[in-house]
Amino acid sequence: MESRYTPVEIEAKWQKAWAEQNLDTTPDDSSKPKFYALSMFPYPSGSLHVGHTRNYVITDVIARLKRMQGYRVLQPMGWDAFGLPAENAAIARNTHPATWTYKNITQMKEQLRPLGLSIDWDRELATCSPDYYRWTQWIFLQFLDSGLAYQKEAAVNWDPVDQTVLANEQVDNEGRSWRSGAKVERKLLRQWFLKITDYAEELLADLDKLTGWPERVKTMQANWIGKSVGAYLEFSIVGMDEKVGVFTTRPDTVYGVTYVVLAPEHPLTPQVTTKERQSAVEKFIEEVSNESELERTAEDKPKRGIPTGGKAINPFTGAEIPILIADYVLYEYGTGAVMGVPAHDTRDFVFAQQNDLPIKTVIIPKGGDADAELTEAYTESGEMVNSDSFDGTPSVKGKEKIIAKAEKEGTGKARVQYRLRDWLISRQRYWGVPIPVIHCDACGAVPVPEQDLPVELPEDVTFSAQGGSPLAKLESWVNVPCPTCGKDAKRETDTMDTFIDSSWYFLRYTDAKNDQQVFDPAKVNDWMPVDQYVGGIEHAILHLLYSRFFTKVLRDRKLLNFDEPFQKLLTQGMVQASAYKNPKTEKYVAPSDIADLDNPQDPETGESLEVFYEKMSKSKYNGVPPEEVTSKYGADTARLFTLFKAPPEKDLEWEGADVEGQFRFLNRVWRLVHEYADQANHKQQSVDAAKLSKPEKELRRAVHTAIQETSEDLDGDYQFNTAVSELMKLSNALGNADDKTSSVYGEGIKTLLLLLAPFAPHIAEELWQMLGHADSILFQSWPQIDQEALVADEITLVIQIMGKTRGTIEVPASSTKAELEQYARDSEVGQRYLEGEMVKKVIVVPGKLINFVVAK
Repeated sequence: MESRYTPVEIEAKWQKAWAEQNLDTTPDDSSKPKFYALSMFPYPSGSLHVGHTRNYVITDVIARLKRMQGYRVLQPMGWDAFGLPAENAAIARNTHPATWTYKNITQMKEQLRPLGLSIDWDRELATCSPDYYRWTQWIFLQFLDSGLAYQKEAAVNWDPVDQTVLANEQVDNEGRSWRSGAKVERKLLRQWFLKITDYAEELLADLDKLTGWPERVKTMQANWIGKSVGAYLEFSIVGMDEKVGVFTTRPDTVYGVTYVVLAPEHPLTPQVTTKERQSAVEKFIEEVSNESELERTAEDKPKRGIPTGGKAINPFTGAEIPILIADYVLYEYGTGAVMGVPAHDTRDFVFAQQNDLPIKTVIIPKGGDADAELTEAYTESGEMVNSDSFDGTPSVKGKEKIIAKAEKEGTGKARVQYRLRDWLISRQRYWGVPIPVIHCDACGAVPVPEQDLPVELPEDVTFSAQGGSPLAKLESWVNVPCPTCGKDAKRETDTMDTFIDSSWYFLRYTDAKNDQQVFDPAKVNDWMPVDQYVGGIEHAILHLLYSRFFTKVLRDRKLLNFDEPFQKLLTQGMVQASAYKNPKTEKYVAPSDIADLDNPQDPETGESLEVFYEKMSKSKYNGVPPEEVTSKYGADTARLFTLFKAPPEKDLEWEGADVEGQFRFLNRVWRLVHEYADQANHKQQSVDAAKLSKPEKELRRAVHTAIQETSEDLDGDYQFNTAVSELMKLSNALGNADDKTSSVYGEGIKTLLLLLAPFAPHIAEELWQMLGHADSILFQSWPQIDQEALVADEITLVIQIMGKTRGTIEVPASSTKAELEQYARDSEVGQRYLEGEMVKKVIVVPGKLINFVVAK
């Protein structure tokens, strides 16, 4: 029989066979428990590298394992296909975003197929398809009907190059757009929002339900929601009826408030500004408007502010205090105003010193000096001073008492506030889901009737890098009759943030072809929640938070019967590869342009290049296409490498030599099974445990130890790297066996293939069929442990003298402590080292070692 392992031919054979057999990887068998395994779906950028494929391989191993463990498994795939990159690519290439996107989907799908992923491609979806975004628009209408979608004017981050709104996360520390690099501007626009703040408390509280999530991800979400418990206090404005409202977590410091700061955008700013200060204030506001939100709030940048000339009244002291405006106060956060307590807030302390503002101590450590000059803010709890009748009150209790006084006098009340703000979903670009609203002068914002969905993107548009969305310029699309009154009206020309698409796609997979409903509630409630979600840590906050928000809203609309979308979350590490960079120019150089990789030099300047590991990326020229590996070593080798090199949550460094190591392991398995299959008696024989020889018992123990250890590695926290190590140990045990014709050896060969199947499905399928099995290994049962096989007849006992190992002996596993001592004394090792010695103490660790303590 041919013993050469030819992975490319074998894998092509089985990929074709599986497709022709149309194996049902998602059986509709309600008698089995369900398991929903999901990878975060990819953006179709054009090509994949092995950094991307690690995500899908991890999920596929889990899905294959669960099928073998008796579950009905759902493992779908789709494409997060809308977004700004496609539109920019269309402009650059003079093509349509749809053309570019679908071409990339085809290419990436062809890259994925050879990996042997057991994906249910019948459920494939693309978010840019009208069949999908029809239902995205329908969901938006549910938000609108629930009062959870609204429009308002807001200050936004505006990219002057890409001509669109940017989320804060899309602006770097220097205030530049993450994509175009342009200096971001602040701009007032009428925008659409979703009221995620209505669910802030539930989103925070339900993190406790997510026991299968990494703690750091839950912490990141909790910090993003940012719950603060404190007080809302109002400061009257001198000469006006209006009041300035502030939120504070330290109401106990209110007697130390020596100024109030407004956001430059606050509507009270022009009202409190005196004529003498008007010119300076207007100039300052103009300067601040050119700064991004991150620039204004960065901790490492000085806080700038100027007085308005206006005065407020501290409601507790009655003192008049100045009103300033400052760049670090944002109107969108809290009330858009803060009370300045420089003695007890680090930022306020610095700001007060810069602007020559009073600093008044009102909290001191127990036994401290209230009159001591401060060199820095005292921010801890302590004892209230200079606080009228509250002097001597512990500041923790003082918080409650101050709030009670404010409520009694009508100047404030207790309040819980969140850092989380409502979700701005408007984007001023073409390639996104059109917001299904029509604006009528008579009727206002009117939802598009459900029967008119989807509102499709028109194809006859002109793309330009300037001037905002091409939708706004297409009058034939914009101008429509009002659905309510029939008068002339206009479509909404903003499209939705692409996070909308990814906030519910996992629900659509459960009923992906339904053209009558967003999904059948019976189907979605059967498959959901996702049992195992796999994706990058970069999505730990927004995508996961928005998905949780959508789930809760749709639950409240009686479409779902669960609270959380993802039961378990695995955030896989990045795949890194060697990158070459000129340290002087900061430019990366492609390896193909370097003459000598051992002594890399910039081909343009001749300067030496730095070499280091970085996340695979097109921009760094270090992405390794999966086909570069699969064409030489096969998909199974590529899969094993990404699983073996590092634990799934850790970063992985790509090394060609390590790939070769996995290829050698698979060749060893190939030879073992071939040699066994060549025997006349290779058909599976039953194992009679009572008649096994000592070597057979040892081999069987190795077989069932492999089952036990591998199963444990794949239960709960997936440790694929150590699971693969167990497979290697088993292959070594089989390779070292003297008798390769025994029933135990046959059991070991079968077990090795079954354990290998989720990791390397192609070679496992080929060798499984070679042994005469007709059914696919994909649907075989996971091996079960025979506990009796794990019980050893003999153990190796380590003999120590004064804690130093002197040798080992084989002893019966059932030996008592007294018997172990006697065996050790009678052994050659014991007699040699104990002769003439006085044994003072004997320490026995059953099953492991015996230590003799002798007199010196």
